[in-house]
Amino acid sequence: VQLVESGGGLVQPGGSLRLSCTASGFTFSAYGVGWFRQAPGKEREFVSCIRRLGITRYAEYAEAVKGRFTISRDNAKNTLYLQMNSLKPEDTAVYYCAARASGSSMRSAEYEYWGQGTQVTVSS
Repeated sequence: VQLVESGGGLVQPGGSLRLSCTASGFTFSAYGVGWFRQAPGKEREFVSCIRRLGITRYAEYAEAVKGRFTISRDNAKNTLYLQMNSLKPEDTAVYYCAARASGSSMRSAEYEYWGQGTQVTVSS
């Protein structure tokens, strides 16, 4: 089982990034998936999650990112995405994708599989 994030980097405030998470070793379409992030000195926090079928209107978002971030998935490509717009310095963190057999959840402890993370830095 493997989840590999990509797309992180350094961006100026107000800029955009698109994160990707490619899954292998399990039936991706049967799992709920989500994004979490961890800033230095802080606990890991929920960002967004989406259900197995990927119907975006049922996606969940943290209040801090609502209206700026969009989660989506392509089950044919075994890939999860996070489009991040209007980025702020407080979005700086390592971003992790995670997968859960019982569907999506906002609780990190309920996810079985995790990626290694990708760094996002928002700074001028």
